[in-house]
Amino acid sequence: VHFPSDQNALEKARYRLKWEELFLLQLSLLKQKYVRSRSAVGIPMPKVGTAFNACYSALPYELTGAQKRVIKEIRSDMMSGRQMNRLLQGDVGSGKTMVAVLSALIAVGNGYQACIMAPTEVLAQQHYANISKYLAPTGVRCELLIGPILEGLADGSVGIVIGTHALIEDTVIFKNLGLAIIDEQHRFGVEQRARLWAKGASGVPPHVLVMTATPIPRTLAMTFYGDLDVSVIDEMPPGRKPIQTMLIGEGKRPQLYNFMKKEIAAGRQVFVVYPLIFESEKVDYQNLEAGYENIVSRFPFPPYKVAIVHGQQTSEVKQFNMDAFSA
Repeated sequence: VHFPSDQNALEKARYRLKWEELFLLQLSLLKQKYVRSRSAVGIPMPKVGTAFNACYSALPYELTGAQKRVIKEIRSDMMSGRQMNRLLQGDVGSGKTMVAVLSALIAVGNGYQACIMAPTEVLAQQHYANISKYLAPTGVRCELLIGPILEGLADGSVGIVIGTHALIEDTVIFKNLGLAIIDEQHRFGVEQRARLWAKGASGVPPHVLVMTATPIPRTLAMTFYGDLDVSVIDEMPPGRKPIQTMLIGEGKRPQLYNFMKKEIAAGRQVFVVYPLIFESEKVDYQNLEAGYENIVSRFPFPPYKVAIVHGQQTSEVKQFNMDAFSA
């Protein structure tokens, strides 16, 4: 690198240095993971259990091959007697929630509780609504984390609980937490994970399943989630409509609004997502405040109804708007 004979030699030397640095980094991560996987005692869960079978046989559709493969991987982790640390990656609509439900039921079938942690209240409520339907044939009690259910967690009568970061607060005490499912890992730091670990049954950390819809290249997954094994759901359930993603320049905004109006006229709905709530001095992104005013001026009431939801509203306001949207 310092005294190359020519340009080609310089490029080769630089490549060699980068390669070695990455190689040693990955080697050290793999070593840490290997040591931890041998020493991390986990809760052995040898059975599948009746609740799992009841839910599985009541499914109105066949699971995809990818879902079955991933459930087998999760099951063998949970049976192994070592702590599972698995990242489940799959596109929106690929059926991650179903895998999460069946994994939670394995924990319940072995006499343990499971928690599912979502990044926002709105997502936690959506999970709760979906998962409750799947659990109907099993008789397993599933609750959304709100005050009165804390007793049910402490005495074990609640098998599955769904919530936000509130799940790691000190007031939340489980009788025997065996599995923690975390939706969208990137919002969940190491310190928060440690607090969840401490809630495991008799001091043994719970099995962990992290779900993400963001595709992560393998090399990045190793550095980012070096301690996690990766499972990928790489096929979609039959009958899903393909998703189209388009990039539209600022100059085409009027055409975009016309397209939205056509869709609404056809009885459909539109989500508009902004990266910021309020204007920021640091980054020049579109913000929700200005965007909302812009949309309302282009889509006046009547006939259009526009609602707004963001993290700084009260739960009641958020819930009201989400309910109106889904209705």
